[in-house]
Amino acid sequence: MKNLKNIKLLVFAVIAMIYTSTSSAQQTEEIKDYNQGFKLGFGLNAGLPTDNAYDWALGGDVRLQYDLSKRTSLTLTTGFTNLFVGDNASDLGFIPAKAGFKAFVWEDQFYVLGEVGAGFAVTNGYNDTTFLWAPGIGYAGKHIDISVRYEDYHKFETNQVALRVAYGFDL
Repeated sequence: MKNLKNIKLLVFAVIAMIYTSTSSAQQTEEIKDYNQGFKLGFGLNAGLPTDNAYDWALGGDVRLQYDLSKRTSLTLTTGFTNLFVGDNASDLGFIPAKAGFKAFVWEDQFYVLGEVGAGFAVTNGYNDTTFLWAPGIGYAGKHIDISVRYEDYHKFETNQVALRVAYGFDL
């Protein structure tokens, strides 16, 4: 449990450092001319759980993003993720609902993202809801978004490292 608190503190500290380091006078002028708006993205996710409880994960998601500035955004993400198990066990499928903060840290294309929320189990008789959190890093172009994230599912007693490939567009 102590490690979980340390990881959360580290993620918060990194996001705070990145956010404060991107606040400068020159960027303030750029932000004034930036048109805030919404983006919508559809992604495919493939992951490997970091424990032996599940073999692999596959899912899809929809992410709504609101750009606060050229370098910072708020996100809402939902979809479906399935954690696959070997022969004689039931897979776990769940719907994640996450809110997050995205900060672009290099060339307005490379970013860090932190999300928190809940995972609602919906398959094979599972009926638990878990707290989940997911720090990640990624690259976003005009329409393509590729990221890697660590995602922890507290009550499901597992986690994963996942790759997300998405197509997005302005609304």
